[in-house]
Amino acid sequence: MSEQYIVEEQDQSQRIDKLLSTVMDDVSRSQIQGWVKDAVVKVNGEAVKSNYKVHEGDTITWEIPEPEPMELVAEDLNLEIVYEDSDVIVVNKPAGMVVHPAAGHGSGTLVNGLLYHCNDLSGINGVERPGIVHRIDMDTSGLLMVAKNDVAHRSLVEQLQNKSVERRYEAIVHGMITHEYGTIDAPIGRDPKDRQRMAVVEGGRDAVTHFQVIKHYDDFTHVECKLETGRTHQIRVHMRYINHPLAGDPKYGPRKTLDMHGQALHARTLGFEHPRTGEWKSFEVDPPEEFKKMITYLQERTK
Repeated sequence: MSEQYIVEEQDQSQRIDKLLSTVMDDVSRSQIQGWVKDAVVKVNGEAVKSNYKVHEGDTITWEIPEPEPMELVAEDLNLEIVYEDSDVIVVNKPAGMVVHPAAGHGSGTLVNGLLYHCNDLSGINGVERPGIVHRIDMDTSGLLMVAKNDVAHRSLVEQLQNKSVERRYEAIVHGMITHEYGTIDAPIGRDPKDRQRMAVVEGGRDAVTHFQVIKHYDDFTHVECKLETGRTHQIRVHMRYINHPLAGDPKYGPRKTLDMHGQALHARTLGFEHPRTGEWKSFEVDPPEEFKKMITYLQERTK
């Protein structure tokens, strides 16, 4: 089905790829650029380039192609399973691993590894996200809970919605935080200036992050962050909002930062009520070696 957008006065002179990234929710600018290049997107019936600047009254049309079905392949990824029973798996995801397959990440994901590890995962999220209850970013390491059946899945999702799941993270942030603890209560939504990022915006979804200082260094601070809600990029966005962006964060942090492969963020503690027994289960894993090396480096610099 073809869709269209007629350029309004306030849209005048914007690049077409930038404009459409605000018109189409949850579609990246790079994806839109690909559609423009392939003439899926047209202006007044004609193909244009991604840097085309729109004019008032232009009619932009597009017909998004149906995505090709993705074949999930079980892969031996040597997952670190922290806990497992007939209902739940708790896994320590390494930094650099995507949670589930998506465009550009058809293999090597946590889901590919889970399919190799076991064949009983919940189907509530469809064939491409079996067992996935919640996610952490590709470059964030740490604990995730996975449901092995639909009953467990519904229970864990309900606990997330009720804010009863305990999720504590360790992070290294830029600057010296002058108070020992605090709470950031600021709504998060799509950044109107850059649709590939999230931001604190009026009318966004409620988001609450509690933080506590672990250690001060000369120009960085080691903190613990406790999630009350679980919005996309929540800790990264909230710490940037209070002018203490995460070290190594390529999307929300400064260019001059610690030499890390992605943001210094680790999901250290995970606690939840077991969906079958009602028993409280709590797990904790240390940060990866790269994170520890950065802490050692900061300690030595601060002496």
